[in-house]
This record gives sequence, C-alpha cells and structure tokens, in this order.
Amino acid sequence: MSCVQTIQDYALRSVGIGERLLPRNDFTLCEQFTLIGSGMIWNIYFGTMALATGFFLATALAVGKASSKKWLRKPSEWFIFLFRGSPLFIQFFFAYFFFLSLKQSFPFFDALTSAWLGALIVLFCNTAAYSGEIFYGALRSIPKGDIEAADAYGMTGWSRFRRIIWPTMLRLAWPAYTNEAIFLFHATTLVFFSAFPVWQQRGDALYYAGYFADKTFNPFIPYPILAFYFILLTLVVIWGFGLVNKHLNRHLPVAKRSKMKLRLNLAR
Repeated sequence: MSCVQTIQDYALRSVGIGERLLPRNDFTLCEQFTLIGSGMIWNIYFGTMALATGFFLATALAVGKASSKKWLRKPSEWFIFLFRGSPLFIQFFFAYFFFLSLKQSFPFFDALTSAWLGALIVLFCNTAAYSGEIFYGALRSIPKGDIEAADAYGMTGWSRFRRIIWPTMLRLAWPAYTNEAIFLFHATTLVFFSAFPVWQQRGDALYYAGYFADKTFNPFIPYPILAFYFILLTLVVIWGFGLVNKHLNRHLPVAKRSKMKLRLNLAR
C-alpha cells in the first residue's frame, strides 16, 4: 500500500471516516504518522471546545471571586478550589462513573458517558477553574488609576467593566492564560487514557501511539511522532495567542508592551 493510499484510508479514521480495521502487522512509518495524526483531531477538538467555552465561565468565576457579595464569592472560590485541588485524571474517573449512574437512572443522559461530551465537560470545568484563578489575579492587579479614570468619565457598571476592567484584565492575564491553553491541549491525552472508553478504536493521538508501541514493542517511534505533533500544535497555539496578545496591547508603546513568557508546567 502506498503512502498516499494510507493517508486516504486512515487520515480521518478517528472520526469514523475511512478504513475501519487497523493495520495488524508490518507497520510502516506512514501508517504511524497518519493514524497518530488522525487521533490529533480529537485532541484539537477537546482543547479548542474546552477553551472556547471555559473562557466565559472563567471570567464569571474571576468576577465572582472578586465580588464583595458572599453568595457570589463563595461558590466561585469553592468551584476553583475543587477543580484546582484535585488531579485531572481523578476528575475524569469520577465524572465518568457519575455520568454512568445518571445514564442508568435516566437513559436520556446517554451522551454524557461518551467522550465527546462527558470528557469535554470535565475539561471545560477544569480549565475554567485554572483560568478563573489567573483572571482573578489579573483583576486584583488592575491599576487603581484606571478605575478612578473610568469613574471620572462617569463610567459605571457594565460600561466600565466592558471598556476598562475586562480589557485590562485580559491584557495582564494573557501570557499566563496562554500557558494554560498549552497545558490544556497536552492534558487532552488523558481523556481516553482514564475512564472514558474508546468506541470502535476511534481514539486520540495517544491511543494510536500506544497501539503501535504495544504491537511493535518499540515505543521509540510512535511516541516521538506523538511529541512531534504536539510540538506543532503548541507552536500554532503560541502563534495564535501571540496575535491576540499584540491586539490587546496595541494601544501601548512598543517598549511597554508585555512580552509573553511561556513557563513549563510539569504537573497539574
């Protein structure tokens, strides 16, 4: 089988398009690159959707935690503490069995036991908690002069938040939020490694890398390929978030624009 034919057969296999049966022997480098790359579709899906939805909950959590009203502050504090204080792997484990018990009692919750929704909910809550703490720290760091200037112009309530507080919060938090986004994409490899089952061997990139490592007894080919794909994905994330960072700081002189400094997170 040629490499072109392999790509046609397996490039979209992780989403159910193409050849159903996995190769059993005589694995080629093209097959490993193609199938692991196919699994990256799920990693990109989980990371992108969790970031897109978790961003808004994170903003709400940050505002709630900074609120002087106890009924807003306490739920935000406990939500952030719960999801930051427990390992993501354990969150996947307990969430799956919680969703499974809901499914047994209420069959219309069936979709929650599928990775595309159930695991996404866990990632959504997890990244919202971490991002909420980042945004909360940025809220506390907003210069008082900016708020006083907004008050002097007669801005109050939603207008002041939308035009002054929220943009400044994002500008201060964006470098740290970029690190959270990178780590979230890396954390998506835990989805099928934990409790959520793989349906018809349609897993993510780590699932296929593990498959080839088990079959060939040689992990030094599939896992470097997996790392290569994630390095490419990380570069894309850095580039995209860098563009947003430039936009957020467009009003500042070049010398005063905050530079993005990426820090390696060794553990969640």
